[in-house]
Formats: sequence, structure tokens, C-alpha cells
Amino acid sequence: MYSSNLKGFILAMVSSAFIGSSFIIKKKGLRKAGVNGPRASSGGYGYLLEPLWWVGMLTMIIGEISNFVAYIYAPAVLVTPLGALSIIVSAVLAHFMLKEKLQKMGMLGCLLCIVGSTIIVLHAPEERSISSVEEIWEFATQPAFLLYTASAIATALVLILYCAPRYGQTNIVVYIGICSVIGSLTVMSIKAIGIAIKLTLEGTNQAKYFQTWIFAMVAITCIIIQLNYLNMALDTFNTAIVSPIYYALFTSFTILASAIMFKDYSGQSASSIASELCGFITVLSGTAVLHSTRDPETPLITDLYTPLSPKVSWYIQGNGELWKQKDEDESSPSFITILRQDYFK
Repeated sequence: MYSSNLKGFILAMVSSAFIGSSFIIKKKGLRKAGVNGPRASSGGYGYLLEPLWWVGMLTMIIGEISNFVAYIYAPAVLVTPLGALSIIVSAVLAHFMLKEKLQKMGMLGCLLCIVGSTIIVLHAPEERSISSVEEIWEFATQPAFLLYTASAIATALVLILYCAPRYGQTNIVVYIGICSVIGSLTVMSIKAIGIAIKLTLEGTNQAKYFQTWIFAMVAITCIIIQLNYLNMALDTFNTAIVSPIYYALFTSFTILASAIMFKDYSGQSASSIASELCGFITVLSGTAVLHSTRDPETPLITDLYTPLSPKVSWYIQGNGELWKQKDEDESSPSFITILRQDYFK
């Protein structure tokens, strides 16, 4: 058990380092592409002609391959939370390469992520022994996981068809929510494919089972959707905010999906489960601290549902007068006295 989990741990760490770097490289590529054409957040695909974006893409592929292999040797509840390292890598690199300032509290957030990940690793459950892809198919077709899959697809469709056109440019949870929900299904499919490849290399051919190809098609479809909306999120919002929120949501949904499908916590003691939950909460706290210390980029407002009316703010002045501030685009704010209440005297 420990040898297998150790291999998964090392591969997950390598994966996180590459993936964290890819966020920064891809964003620099997206910025360069946005100078000469429509941005990805506006539906543009000019970044496909930008070499730097492809370098970032290659870096992410290397990281995902390492992650792919890690899922063969260790359970998702161990591998996925270790993605916290990618947050630290991206935050540090963003500080130096994108000039997105990392404050001292952000460093504390990074430390919390490391501590939480360590707790999870020490209390991770044993990887389940699986002899064929048909066995995985039985896990995937059990009623509980079918219900989760249906809920995930329904949630993604609502976010894509309704929320994204209206709130995608102003609410970071929309794009990242799509990536995270779909990503949990990606991980389950990737794990199935990885196990199938491992068994095939060991002499038991899994390509003859139709289930293997279904898992492959699901994985490819989900990955394409993830990449598209992750590009939109990166092009619209600050990288140091995208990374931790994506990590938190993606990890939460993946752990939930894995717990339902593979019953990862079956046979574990209550203390081990509690320790893992505490470790995960510590990691989430770290991402929240990291998030709270960063200033988001002002998104470009390009959707048709953005209100065009000016912003109105109300203030109570020290002398008791109530003021209204009207903020017009590209103009200095003006103030007008509209009311004086006797009880403010």
C-alpha cells in the first residue's frame, strides 16, 4: 500500500509543479494574443496561433500525464488534494512574471496549503485493487454514482447555457464551476483509463472491452470543455484568484465523486476520515487566505446582459447629511445633497 501511495504522491507533486507553471505561461500567451485580436473571454481563438500559449499547453500536458499516472497508483482522495502545490507555484510565478503581487498573508495561505496536504497524505486510504475495466464499469453504473453524474451534467448545462452568457464576465464562479463539475467526471474516466492501460501492460488486454472506449470518449469530451472554460477564466480574472478557487471547487467535487464511485472511505476509521477532512479544510482555508489577499483584475464587460445604468452609492456624512454619489464612466464623481434628517443632528 505505502509503496503504491508513495509513487502516486511523487507523481502528483511533479504534476502540480508543471500545471502551476502552465497557468502562468498560458496567461502570458493569452495576453499576447489579446493584443492583436479578440480575447478568449470574448470568444476569440487567436491564442491558438500564439507559440507561448502552446508552450504553456505542453507544460500542462506533461503535468496532466504525471497526474494521470498518479491516479493509477493512488486514490483520488490522495492525488487530487495535492494539487494545492500548483496554487503555490502559480501564485509565486505570477508575482514575478505577471506582476500580480503576492502579499504576506498570501504566503501564509501557501503554508496552510502545504500543511493541509501533508495531513491528507499521512491519512490517505489504501488504493483499491481492481482486476478489470468491467469492475470499474460496475462502480460507474451503481445508482448513487449515476445520480451524481446526472446532477453534474445538469449543473454544467445550467452554467453554460444560462449563467455564462449573463454573468461569466463578472462572476468567477461561473467559468470555474463548469471546469470543476465536469472535471470530477474527467478524473473518474481518466482513472478508469489509467487502470485499463496498466492492466493491459501487465498482460490482460482491456482494449477488447467496450467500457474502456466509453471512458475514453467521456474523458476527451470533458477535457475539451474544461480547457475551453479554463481559458475564459484565465483571460478574464486574476491568475492568483483563478488557481485557488479552481483548486477548491475541483478538489471538492472530485473527492465527492471518488467517494461515491470507488467508496474510498470504506473500511477507514473515524479518526482517519476526520483527519483527512481537517487536512482538506486546512487546504481550503489556505486557498481562501490566498484569495483574500489578491486584487482581481477588472474584467472586460462584453456580454449583453450587463446593466448600462450608472452606479449609485449612498453615504452618511459626519455632519449628519445624507449624500448620494453617482458614478459615471470616465467622469469624476459628483455629489449632491438630497436630504437632511433631524435625528442625525
